Amino acid sequence: MTQAITLAITGASGAVYGVRLLEQLLSAGCQVHLLLSSAAQVVLATELELNWPADPQACQQFLLQQYGCDEHQLRVYGRDDWFSPVASGSAAPKQMVVCPCSMGTLAAIAHGMSDNLIERAADVVLKERGHLLLVPRETPYSAIHLENMLKLTQLGATILPASPGFYHKPQSIGDLVNFLVARILDHLHIKQVISPRWSE
Repeated sequence: MTQAITLAITGASGAVYGVRLLEQLLSAGCQVHLLLSSAAQVVLATELELNWPADPQACQQFLLQQYGCDEHQLRVYGRDDWFSPVASGSAAPKQMVVCPCSMGTLAAIAHGMSDNLIERAADVVLKERGHLLLVPRETPYSAIHLENMLKLTQLGATILPASPGFYHKPQSIGDLVNFLVARILDHLHIKQVISPRWSE
């Protein structure tokens, strides 16, 4: 059975993590339900010079062509696409990753807000006892940030900060990105070969 995963990319710095994760999920044959915040579009353009179309359908066609997959493997939804599968507990994937995750999105999820599809999809995964994995990229953390992360951890979410390790002797930014994405893939139980583990 094809593994279905909701991937949300928000406006936190570190868009490269989300893009690399998308590439790896598609390469692994996963079915990806992709959600992009408007701020994510700005960060993608600023940090990576990627100008993905703002319209969800146009963005989907653009990415399908770029990654050579079909609409059964990759779907893109808008912030108000309330009839999408990810908005319903009976249809949403049981796994969701928000990468990178802004502190605003993290706070909204922690407090059960559902003002857009990213927040609603995360709420669905929590209420259905699925696996919600959040990748915050912020420094330093305020007490509010830490309290929200603690609350989400207690609710069953996994907080995986964008904090790459250095024991594998990275030679490039790509190595640091791969380290973090590999950790995310491990938590999703998806085989990865992009970064060695401790014993390797």
